Amino acid sequence: MNIKSKDLGELEELCTQIRERIIDVVSRNGGHFSSTLGAVELTVAMHKVFDVQSDPFIFDVSHQCYPHKLLTGRWEEFETIRQFGGLSGFTKPKESSADYFVAGHSSTSISLAVGAAKSIKLNGENRVPVVMIGDGSMTAGMVYEALNELGDIKLPVVIVLNDNEMSIAKPIGSISKYLSKILAGKFYQKLRDRIDKSIVQKLPEGANYIAKKIEESIKLITPGVIFEEMGIDYIGPIDGHNLEEIIETLDIAKGLNKPVIVHAKTIKGKGYEIAEGQNEKWHGVGPFNVETGEFKKKAAAKAATAVYADALSALAKKYDNVVGVTAAMPSGTGIDRLMAEFPNRFWDVAIAEQHAVTSMAAMAKEGFKPYITIYSTFLQRAFDQVIHDVCIMGLPVVFAIDRAGIVGNDGETHQGAFDISYLRFLPNMILFAPRDNQSLHQAIDFSYKLDKPCAIRYPRGAFKELKYESNEFELGKAQLLKEGTSNKLFIGYGAGVSKACDTEALHEEDIAILDLRFVKPLDEEILNELASKYNKWYVFSDSQKQGGVASAILEYINKAKLCVSVDSFEFEDHFIVHGETLKVEESLELTAKQLVEKI
Repeated sequence: MNIKSKDLGELEELCTQIRERIIDVVSRNGGHFSSTLGAVELTVAMHKVFDVQSDPFIFDVSHQCYPHKLLTGRWEEFETIRQFGGLSGFTKPKESSADYFVAGHSSTSISLAVGAAKSIKLNGENRVPVVMIGDGSMTAGMVYEALNELGDIKLPVVIVLNDNEMSIAKPIGSISKYLSKILAGKFYQKLRDRIDKSIVQKLPEGANYIAKKIEESIKLITPGVIFEEMGIDYIGPIDGHNLEEIIETLDIAKGLNKPVIVHAKTIKGKGYEIAEGQNEKWHGVGPFNVETGEFKKKAAAKAATAVYADALSALAKKYDNVVGVTAAMPSGTGIDRLMAEFPNRFWDVAIAEQHAVTSMAAMAKEGFKPYITIYSTFLQRAFDQVIHDVCIMGLPVVFAIDRAGIVGNDGETHQGAFDISYLRFLPNMILFAPRDNQSLHQAIDFSYKLDKPCAIRYPRGAFKELKYESNEFELGKAQLLKEGTSNKLFIGYGAGVSKACDTEALHEEDIAILDLRFVKPLDEEILNELASKYNKWYVFSDSQKQGGVASAILEYINKAKLCVSVDSFEFEDHFIVHGETLKVEESLELTAKQLVEKI
């Protein structure tokens, strides 16, 4: 959509149309909602001032990228957002050349912009990277690593800070906005350069010092002093819903030919009154009724996340040394409940996974029992801290890994496929997984007794109810759920146990089922015993095949020289696409019916 020729009135009408389209489609499909509604004017202004086919448009996390998709030839296709085979809910270059980079994890945008700016300079091109980043993403350390270099090399980058949470008092806000615009305006910039070159540099040392201090004093009353100190110009705060003001400011920022942060105040959920403001439940939503705001949620079994929260709450009441942390996902991980019950023992450290792990390592050294509750996909961000700060010293930190396996509509950046593969090779680490609600409670109780690092994984949504009673956990001990009369053995790990049970129920043969429970250490005794009865083994686990559960079993088979064959029904060597979980499983040929045919 070419908006360069549109006047202000036409652009404002376009903003209304974009909001209506987003509300209509997301109310039916679900998706990221309040953050994307709040960024409509900012996005339209970016497209007005910059050239999306030339200037890199970089959206941090890209929760707020729906208006961008609608402006770049995907208006009709937007109907398929987050659906299997449809548009991704995040930016995706394979989907459109207007999407500069894949984004799903936060705080990568400014680093990308720095790399793009360096490349543009080396190629001698006239292009400017433009970033949209939210105030939440500014809590991650990677942002400041990038700003630190950007302030040093001073290449042209415009950073739009979409601030929908910070509170700035009106008097200070209006004064600082006025002064910031003056400081960034073309007249002031030319005047400052002229004064600096023709007057200040020729003044005696004392006068020069005074002149510099006057300028610094003016900057100190703006809220952007931290950025100015890092060598990056700051403009704002401006009204992130005043289209004329945003366009004017972005024009100024683009013309400065150096790094600039434009601080824009926005309202989450803008344009849909029910969702406006600081209401976390409207960040990512399922289908809802537009008129009432009521979610069309089907009655469902209790999610594993809620069961985990119950188990951890019971443990925290029993033991005073139980502490915990989450990284900006309190409600998503169930830790919000623990933070309310035990405000001095459970913390949200914002988008700072590395800090979360290392700070809990210190608490473990001090005699506490830390539970780091985190999505599988976000634990990847703290891999070095898991090794360096937890495993080397063998500290008894518990990693409660939520959203393990297929997570559905969020797609490649959020699937919980790799945690087994990258944790299994770490010395001192113990890996185990429950198969249902009962065994999840038992797993949490067992984890408290361990004096080594351990990781427990559980899926998004609810476990399936199984007919088998769960034994108490013992270190490195599996549980044989049923014997079989054929030569086949189904080995399940975690949620893979229910898939093994479903597949066995559809199979015409009577097949033995083993709940492996521990992938590290393996129950070598039971594997030896079962090898003498069953020589065709099939592994069920919602994880990556390379370095995964079957890989661990095959390593032991080779070591013990067992005469069995092993087939794995784990994920193959590719990233998993977005869509409804069942459709994703069908595409991977991993439904119970498909597995029966394979076997």
